[in-house]
Amino acid sequence: MRRSIQITGLAAACALAGGVLYGAGAASAGHPDGTTTAEPHNIGLLVKEIKSYYGATQDAEGVWQASADSAYADDMAHIEAAAKKDIDKAAKKARKHGEKPAVVFDIDDTLLLSLDYEIKTNYVYNSASWASYVAQADRPAVPGTPGLVDYATRKGVEVFYNSGLKESQRASAVENLKKVGIDVNLDADHIFLKDTANPPAYLSACATAAAWNCTTVQYKSGTRQHIEDQGYDIVGNFGDQYSDLQGGHADKTYKFPNPTYYVE
Repeated sequence: MRRSIQITGLAAACALAGGVLYGAGAASAGHPDGTTTAEPHNIGLLVKEIKSYYGATQDAEGVWQASADSAYADDMAHIEAAAKKDIDKAAKKARKHGEKPAVVFDIDDTLLLSLDYEIKTNYVYNSASWASYVAQADRPAVPGTPGLVDYATRKGVEVFYNSGLKESQRASAVENLKKVGIDVNLDADHIFLKDTANPPAYLSACATAAAWNCTTVQYKSGTRQHIEDQGYDIVGNFGDQYSDLQGGHADKTYKFPNPTYYVE
């Protein structure tokens, strides 16, 4: 997963400090561009604001967790409530018209929360430490998401996963999802991960065995198009990054809050 400098998700984090509520809607709404003519937000204060937003506290094992009564959890609850209403409507429409509705979820900080990693690394990404962290397969769920996945399934909506994790991390991702209670469609036909050594044919415009040149948007939107090509109508696309949501091939997008890093 290619990340920009962690703390420079400043625009999103500053929006939180200013009281802007995350929610459903177009992925382009409020898109940060990383530029300003004003004095930038103070990093020391920003780190404090991030912890406050998550209600971050360490459990008995020293793992940083988001509080159930935090502003973050409250924002997530509002987004998920709106998404459930949309999923219910889409499922009813699908049954009426014989369509195949689907939802697509990113994994990192959409289903599995990486707050402990971010705080302990001082919001600085390192590929080796990140790989070790993912391999532990012990991240907590993003608040409410196991219930959201279950809700979609009970409504007859097919669940897919579209993640920037590597193909080599598949076993860890599946193990971790099961640990948090997400045990729906965890097979290779439903979980799409980056396979830079053997990219799928549907990404041939930007990826070959010789070179992976896909941007995050190309990879994720190309995967959604592949899902659509199998006859599904993607009624909801969920992610914590704008790059999870851009590129079309979804009726609605849902931006989850994440002020800790930014993926282009």
